[in-house]
This record gives sequence, structure tokens and C-alpha cells, in this order.
Amino acid sequence: MKKIIFGPLLLTGFNTPLHAQETPQNLPNLVVTATRTETAKNQLAAASTVYTRKDIERLQAKTIPELLSGTPGIDMVQSGGYGKDTNVYIRGTNSDHVLVLIDGIKVGSVTSGTTPFQFIPIDQVERVEIIRGPQSSLYGSEAIGGVIQIFTRKGGQEEKPSVTLDAGGGSYDTYRASGTISGKWKNSWYTLGSSQFGSQGFNTRQPVRGLDQPDKDGYLNTALNARLGHRFDNTAEVEASFMRAEGKTEYDGTPNKTEFINQVVGTSASMNIVDNWRSILRLGQSLDENDSFAPNGAFVSQFNSTRWNVSWLNEVALSDNHQLVIGSDYRLDQVDGSTAYTENSRYDAGIFTELHSRILDDHFINASIRGDKNEAFGEQVTGNLGWRYNSSYGISPFASFGNAFKAPTFNQLYFPGFGNPSLKAEQSTSFEAGLAGDHDWMQWEIRGYHTNIDNLIVTVSNPATSLFSAENVGKAQIDGIEAEIGTQLMGWNNKLSMNLLSPKNRVTNARLPRRAEKTLSYDLSRSFGQFDLGANVLAQSDRFDDALNRTKVAGYVTIDLRTAYHLNKNWMLSAKLNNLLDKQYQTINTYNTADRNFFLSIHYNN
Repeated sequence: MKKIIFGPLLLTGFNTPLHAQETPQNLPNLVVTATRTETAKNQLAAASTVYTRKDIERLQAKTIPELLSGTPGIDMVQSGGYGKDTNVYIRGTNSDHVLVLIDGIKVGSVTSGTTPFQFIPIDQVERVEIIRGPQSSLYGSEAIGGVIQIFTRKGGQEEKPSVTLDAGGGSYDTYRASGTISGKWKNSWYTLGSSQFGSQGFNTRQPVRGLDQPDKDGYLNTALNARLGHRFDNTAEVEASFMRAEGKTEYDGTPNKTEFINQVVGTSASMNIVDNWRSILRLGQSLDENDSFAPNGAFVSQFNSTRWNVSWLNEVALSDNHQLVIGSDYRLDQVDGSTAYTENSRYDAGIFTELHSRILDDHFINASIRGDKNEAFGEQVTGNLGWRYNSSYGISPFASFGNAFKAPTFNQLYFPGFGNPSLKAEQSTSFEAGLAGDHDWMQWEIRGYHTNIDNLIVTVSNPATSLFSAENVGKAQIDGIEAEIGTQLMGWNNKLSMNLLSPKNRVTNARLPRRAEKTLSYDLSRSFGQFDLGANVLAQSDRFDDALNRTKVAGYVTIDLRTAYHLNKNWMLSAKLNNLLDKQYQTINTYNTADRNFFLSIHYNN
């Protein structure tokens, strides 16, 4: 654990490759996902945001969508309240252009191509890393907009067991309870946690097209997380992890209830082959299972996704200033359920290499290239090149260029009566440049980016047959600016972020649906003795709900307030008031969002 203990010191030196894809323990200045090894953020051109466990608790986020809301470069829409469909857009790309990993294992549905963020239990999460921009040269398919990696809780560094307990309740008969125990014994570490989140909810949807179900749409999620690892005297390590969430969510329509299971199981082994070469082997499986039911309780459909993941990573320190990563990934996607797909499995194999170099003391170069072979559509080559210069004045210019791709989903390829097995992969090219400043009194960053996407898969109607099919006929151009400022004034911590976006369909010149062109987020916090105070303001402009830009959804502003009182070093009371102004707004046409609501919690941590 040398790298974990001395991690902050690496900000002034070069990052040597001792432990790949470790779970960083509250190290916001280091990221794993951008290079697949621990690297200082100020050595990278890639845009990144990191949420640690402390951030989750400070912001009092009850769900992953709530945590991601207002994050630079991220836009998000939800079909109602807790547990309802959530689509995440990074830099204006599609919701299925986001690669999601849990502890290094790819997750999500192989039928829809998206990840159910609403079902991931935040009480089992230690850290979230968000990398914006193309990352296919390291991860393969889906990483056109970026990568979100979620790390589950991991055992501590002390022999004495650490226990955390949380319980709370609030509006809409919402409640949450969780507990975690973690620690180490000699050279082994362990974590065991469980949680339950439930809510009676509110009416998800307004009456529309003959649909009127004015009932409360509830949600229940019960989750378990476990991790066990051991380090041998020769620095070799083995670890196994498990996370499972299951429950139900209700909504308006037919069907109107889904019972779900989301599960991730993984194991890894690593060792130093020689002093400057560490090899890591990881095996994992993710499940995404959904059973849907009609209002009368009758079974409607079942969609089960299984993803098997194998990765082999090799970190080689060529010198103090040059680090090489060579690796390979294999993934087998399978689908099962009540729908008879014409194909029910496919594989993807990829090999990649990445070089991270420090040149002339203050210049950093990242270069990566990858080749993938997909059983469905063939071969794909992607690359990425990034440069950053950290000047002595605290100002850093940077630039990067990369391409990415996204494989067609099983629905797009094989769904009966709709799928098109001759589809090609969607492809993108992206360029970005910007400046960052790190001063005693302020940290700031501004980035501009340009992305072209070709071979976009869209639904096409055949007038002769009145049937629909998936075709590679879409083209998109996305231009954007991201800006962040963080400072402390009179003891108050201030963080302001802004997104300006122009997501266009290059064929029709229409705005891509469900993306807001302007987003502003402001967070304010301060501690007064035993009290913590905070506020968050989120403002978004309007968006269109359809590809032809005929249905507009109005913009909105929300204000959230939060406070916490530390009874002693172990106990804390917290309270959060969401949507202070009781704004009635939507992110998807006809789908309701929460009114003014509150949540109270009590926390114990030894």
C-alpha cells in the first residue's frame, strides 16, 4: 500500500505503477479511470470529477442520480422520482455512449445499452470517478461521451473494526437504513455492508393519450456489499468483491411495475513479475435482470443481461518519467428472457497500450491505442493523445484528441421485427483544449470541445410496410464549453460550474433531444463549530423532448439546503430540504418531478 499512503506526495513527482485499479481511499487528486492506473489529476489532459465518500456524506446524496446532478459536463433526465428510469448524457452524447464500471467490471443492459443508475445503492459506494471525453482507446465500446467508474466500499487500514450506521426518513414516506463493518486483520482486509431504501413516491406521470393512473408510484431497493482481500509477503494480492441490489419500482403505463436484480461479482489477483513490472488479472460478471408486470399483476416480459468480463493489465515503469501499460480485455454479452432474439450472445476482445510520460519536467503526454474485434460487426481501432503543461505560474494549458466507437445493442441488432444485423458501430472523433489554474486562493478550469459522431443508429420507418428498423443514418455535431471555479471567501467554500452546449443533428440541424444547452450549478458550504451548513443551486435551460424539436420542456431553477450537527466524534444529525422554492418542473415531457421535500438522518461512525 505504499502508493496509497504516499499518494498525495505524487502530486509533486511522477506516479510509479505499483497497484493498478486499486480502490483509492478518499484521494480526490488521484484518478484511476483516466489511465487504468493511479495517476495525479494535474498530469492529465482528460477532464475528470471525483466524488469521495466524504463528498457523498457532505452533499447528503441519497441516490447516484442525485449525486451526479449538476456535475460538470453531465446532463440527466428522469421519468419520475426515486427508482425511475434515468438517462445520463455526458457532453451531449447519447445516454448509451457512457461506459459504466463497478470495481473495474463493465455493467449495464446489453439490450438497451444503458445503465440503471437509479438502482445502484449509494450506501455501498466509496468513490465515483467521472472521465469526460472519448476513452475507447482504453476501454473499447460505449466510451464516446466518457466513463463513470463506481468503487464499492473497501476495508480500512486499522485492525480495529470500523462500523457505520445510517437511518433516516422524509417526504413521500421515504426511508433509508444502512450499516457497514470493515477493517483488516494482519495482511487481510474485509467489508460487509447492507442497506434498504424505500419510498411510497408520488404520481409519476400526468394524464396523456388516454393514460391516467393517479396513484403513488413507489420504490424499494435492498442491497448487500462484501469484499475480502489478502496481501502476501511477496506483494502479491488477491481480492474478491460482491454487490447485489434487488427490489421493485412502480410507474404509470402498461406494464406499471418492474422487479429488478442488479449484481456484480469480481475477483482479482496481482503480483510484481519484476521490480518495475506488475501484472493484474481480473475476472467479473455483472447481471441486469428485469421482470415487468401489468396493473392487474399479470407477467408481461422479462429481460436478463449477463456480462462476463476478463482483463489482464501490465504496468511497466520504463524509467522514473515513463510508464507503460499493456493490457487486454475479453467480454461475453448474453441475453435471456421472454423475447426470442435471433442471437443471444456475442463476444468482444480488445488489446491496448498506453504511455504516460513526463518530459522536460513540466510537460505530460498520454498516448493510447487499442484494437477491438467484435463478433457482431468486426474490427475497430481507436486512439487518444493528450498533452498538459504545468507552468510555474500555476496555470496549465492542455489539449487532447481521440476517437471512439459504440457497438450496436442487442435490441438494435436482433430484436424481432426491428433489429438490423448489418449495423455498423457508431463512430466519433473529438478534440478539446483548455486552461486550468491552481492558486492559493482559487482553483479554476475552462475547456472547449468539439465532437463529430457518424453512423448514429436511428429508428427508421418504412412507409410501404409500416414497420420500423434500426439504421446507421444519423450524424451529430456537439460543441461545448465547460468552466469550473472553486474558492474560499470569508470561510465559505464556493464552487461554481457552467456548461454551454450545442448538440446538433447534422442531417436536420435540429437540437438533439433531451439536452439542455445551458447549465449552471453553484454549491456553498461552511462549518461553524459543530454545525455544517450548505446550499446548492441548479439552473438549466429548456430542452426538446423529441428529435423534430416540436415538444419543448421548460427550463428551471432549484435550490437545496442542507445542515448537519456533530453531537460528538461518533454521532451526527443531518437534514436536507430539496426544491426550496417548490418549483414545478419536468426533465421529460409529462413526467413529474418531486415537489418541495425533506429528509432527516442520524449517522454513527466509530
